Amino acid sequence: MEIQNKKCVIILDEALPLGILTNTAAVLGVTLGKERNEIIGPSIKDKSGYAHEGIVAIPIPILKGNEQLIRELRQRCYTEEFSDCTIVDFSDVAQSCKDYDDYTEKLKLQQEASLHYFGIGICGDKKKINKLTGSLPLLR
Repeated sequence: MEIQNKKCVIILDEALPLGILTNTAAVLGVTLGKERNEIIGPSIKDKSGYAHEGIVAIPIPILKGNEQLIRELRQRCYTEEFSDCTIVDFSDVAQSCKDYDDYTEKLKLQQEASLHYFGIGICGDKKKINKLTGSLPLLR
């Protein structure tokens, strides 16, 4: 799929404190970049010869929602219609862990319904992403 036909969005629970919002957005952005590395442009050298690592080649709007909306969007992404989209999430379990091993062990003990989602990132076909999130306002 051509980059101009892709869209990525991050939806955050607007009720969270600023520090957790920014941490959640950072984690989701890094994870989307890992999962969909085609959205990252190549490294570039400036006129002085210094290298600048590639950044995301498409905008990633940060949208506002609430915990219920985030859960509903996440569930919709697991339907056949959106099965080709990438979805990443960040929850209370992830935010409370000291390291990845701790996260792995704690998440294995959780039922999905008990997780409190702080945010999700979705990437895929622009039309599908717009259908899912086109009515959501920007987080400001």
